[in-house]
Amino acid sequence: MSVNKPRGLFITGTDTGVGKTLVASALSLYLREKSVDVGVMKPAETGVDNTDALGPDAELLRWASATTDLPEDICPYRFKAPLAPAVAASKEQIRINYSDLITQAKALIDRHQFTIIEGAGGLMVPLAGGLLMADLARELELPLLVVTRPNLGTINHTLLTLFSARAMELPVAGYMINRMPAEQGLAEETAPHSLASMTTEDLLGVLSQFDGSDQDKIRAIAFELAALPTLPLLKKYL
Repeated sequence: MSVNKPRGLFITGTDTGVGKTLVASALSLYLREKSVDVGVMKPAETGVDNTDALGPDAELLRWASATTDLPEDICPYRFKAPLAPAVAASKEQIRINYSDLITQAKALIDRHQFTIIEGAGGLMVPLAGGLLMADLARELELPLLVVTRPNLGTINHTLLTLFSARAMELPVAGYMINRMPAEQGLAEETAPHSLASMTTEDLLGVLSQFDGSDQDKIRAIAFELAALPTLPLLKKYL
């Protein structure tokens, strides 16, 4: 990546619930422990009980990065309804100002050494006014780190996500399989090799499934990230 390009990653998932917040937070923690000034943003979080405070995803990003940025910069839009941001905004009669969101995100990127933006769900999730999460990723010019799952269906979801990224000319840093169980069925056992043989993008790691609190999981994933043999492939973006 050119030195003139913003330094950061846009974390997306192949679906909701794949653990991209844990991976994004673990990467933030890993970088912070390397004395990198990390900025974090969850542009919109839904399913937030108290919208006057950060939601659980944004709070984990804040904790992992130890950022002192204002809550409004970490997560500008918070909605109660557990729906796609555009749908939740419509239901709650709140307008997501897409132009302002881009300006805010770029300002965050400019004032940090490295910035991690975590989208909601996958690339095709509606964000605002007919615009998708993928449109935001394109505007911010950050390469994608795709988080996927190991179980049945992941080959289809992962290939569709990567195909969509290529079709929209979005740069992809690579993808990671998250929450690989210790006891694997045939689908989990064969998924990494199958995906690696069918994709041109880099499989950057297979991350384990961990127990404990979310903070415990983030610490464990950060430790695993540090030991990945593929870390040099990711470091060109770090």
